[in-house]
Amino acid sequence: MTSREITMLNNGIRDSAVVEYEAGKPTLSLLLNNGERKTYTALDLFESFGLLRADLKDIRFLCKGSKINVHTSGMSSHMSNGLIAYELTMGNPDGEFVHIFAYEERDLTNDIQQQRDFCRCWSESIQD
Repeated sequence: MTSREITMLNNGIRDSAVVEYEAGKPTLSLLLNNGERKTYTALDLFESFGLLRADLKDIRFLCKGSKINVHTSGMSSHMSNGLIAYELTMGNPDGEFVHIFAYEERDLTNDIQQQRDFCRCWSESIQD
């Protein structure tokens, strides 16, 4: 089991929590400082993190996995179980590999559909 501390804004107050995950399994657990534990399972850890963010809409998770222009590919999902994703730039076919729990505070969303929509628009932006 891997544990990683992440930073979040809970009702505007900076706080931290611990995410736990196991290699090769798509289940993600969040342990809040008040002792509450929430567990989510989806196709991979990126998708599980999306379920977590959808459930906890009032909390802003300061992680790359929350950034609107970050998304997994089929290969990154398969090879890293969704822990590694691409940070995408419109018009640039080469995304940058990022760890979804690395710190980020800009352009964040709790709506994974916004990330999917960005990825679709990005894909269209790099077509000939």
